[in-house]
Amino acid sequence: MKKITYFLFSSIAIATQLFAEAPVATTHAAKKGGLSGLLLPMLILFAIWYFLLIMPQQKKEKKRKAMIAAIKKGDKVVTIGGIHGTVEKIQENIITLKTGTSTMDFTRSAISQAGIEKKSKK
Repeated sequence: MKKITYFLFSSIAIATQLFAEAPVATTHAAKKGGLSGLLLPMLILFAIWYFLLIMPQQKKEKKRKAMIAAIKKGDKVVTIGGIHGTVEKIQENIITLKTGTSTMDFTRSAISQAGIEKKSKK
């Protein structure tokens, strides 16, 4: 009986040692793969962020720059402040608009829309 008891206790002691070391080994494995486990979701999140937010904004800005570069004398435009006018003179970075009876100078970046036609009331 003593031999069986000794065998059981020694088996439990050995099993306890094995299980006690197993989490350490798992922890080291988790630490080793932790960077790749964290890096992949971050890359996926960045890709989603890029395709949903950054890329459309770049396309929109590219269109806007092309629109501003294509402004010529006589075009009807709207400024970012909502002022409607017709382009009278274009200098390097300054656009002169005729609004009713007055003329105003604006920078090119102040133009929000070009080629606007007034809607006639029916």
